[in-house]
Amino acid sequence: MSWLLRTSRIAIALAITCAAWPALAETISINGVSRTFLAQFPESRPAPLVIVLHGNTQSGADMVKRTQWPAVAGREKFGALFPDGLNDAWADLRSDTKRVGRSPPKGTDDVAFVVKLIEKYVADGSADPKRVYVTGLSNGGAMTMALVCARADLFAAAATVIMNLMDESAGACHPSRPVPMLMMNGTNDPLIPYRGGRGASRFAVDGYWSTEKTLAFWRRVNGCEDGDASITDIADRDPTDRTTVTLIGSRCPPGRDVVLYRVNDGGHRMPGPYSDARFPRVATAFLDLQNRDIDGAETIWAFFRRFP
Repeated sequence: MSWLLRTSRIAIALAITCAAWPALAETISINGVSRTFLAQFPESRPAPLVIVLHGNTQSGADMVKRTQWPAVAGREKFGALFPDGLNDAWADLRSDTKRVGRSPPKGTDDVAFVVKLIEKYVADGSADPKRVYVTGLSNGGAMTMALVCARADLFAAAATVIMNLMDESAGACHPSRPVPMLMMNGTNDPLIPYRGGRGASRFAVDGYWSTEKTLAFWRRVNGCEDGDASITDIADRDPTDRTTVTLIGSRCPPGRDVVLYRVNDGGHRMPGPYSDARFPRVATAFLDLQNRDIDGAETIWAFFRRFP
């Protein structure tokens, strides 16, 4: 690793420390069930609001610790919510047999949970109702799609990381209006296979659509033309990570953009300048490579901020 790269990572770490403020633990009741989440807001309000959904077996605190969302929110002056799924899982549009890892308790209504969070912070003047965004990682990505399918009226834009649709989730998805959508998937993902079907991991389940088919679904929902509008290779800023990124654009009506960040040779990981896991070597062994050319939070926010 070059001296320049090491220095830049130290600078990023310092920026995270300086730009972010502590996220506060909160609770809210949903259908008589106490739900927990972390929240951070700038002093200037109403502010844009980003809801960040964790992956399966994770919590909102993991997204605070292992992504740059708190730092980006602090610098850009938007609010960020980090909800906790029950049993560390989200009740998205997939059945329990079609998910890897844990399942939420029967009857869990996570759409109602997120909707109530939005209503709470809009009502008290903290969040701008015209600038509410949602993003999620893995199971959180599936939940992001479920929210767009059920309550597209609430969101200015959405982004999913390492997730594709299935027949059952696509069949249950009927957005009330187009929502700009960003996807970010790795071509060597052992759990959510880029080409569809079943991933290489022994924990994987069958039935996933390919990334191209999932991308085509959101293009169709948003009234975009078929096929790629542009293909741009992003600078390989860290050759040591053994991955690269390609940005694929779409021909969409204004305000309905659909884009894909294809992480070439990337695994089931959140791109970023520092590890997305507590034990990086174990994560690489089970989930494959993490890209360090881009940062997931920075890239997604740059997309979100275009759509008030």
